[in-house]
Amino acid sequence: MIKTVIYARVSSTNGTQDYTRQVNDLTELVARMNWSVEEVFAEKISGAKKNCDRKALSDMITFVQSHKIDKVLITELSRLGRDTLQVLETLEILNGERISVYIQNYNIETLNEDKTVNPMSQFLITILAEVARMERKTIRERVASGYKNYREAGGKVGRKQGYIKSVEIMREQYAKETQLLKKGYSLRNIAAITSTSINTLRKIKAMI
Repeated sequence: MIKTVIYARVSSTNGTQDYTRQVNDLTELVARMNWSVEEVFAEKISGAKKNCDRKALSDMITFVQSHKIDKVLITELSRLGRDTLQVLETLEILNGERISVYIQNYNIETLNEDKTVNPMSQFLITILAEVARMERKTIRERVASGYKNYREAGGKVGRKQGYIKSVEIMREQYAKETQLLKKGYSLRNIAAITSTSINTLRKIKAMI
């Protein structure tokens, strides 16, 4: 039986995002293909982060290297990252271990059935990764330009002066963080798990 792992990621910049859908979609794929899922790795972190800063990605690579995994499953290429070089670095490591990456939305794999690199897939992935990087750069530039024009026109950016989140809103928004604090987790560990800043965690802790 083909052994797989699932890797899912959502950006930490949007607190409403969740990787459950990604995991569910890939789990359904595994069931249809009669593969096995050996482990699931998921994290909330920006795809622009370096690979060394992404714990779940690093843990996934370590796991597949020592457990004779055949395939890494992702819903789309951007889950591996939004920096072309970082994405290609990950693929190079996995190619070297003869582990294929299956990209669900394009229905392509990085390796052929005989575990050799699929040159057409590799070419397509390189182009897709670079397009995603360029799109991200364009969006950042547009947002920065919009803020600049708004401020130059007399607009003010940010919260209104004196605005403070209510205790109720903070507890609702940071329910997971509150739960981990009550269990005695350190601020540093909670920050690594949830991507919430240390300063915010201190404020939450003061409300408990």
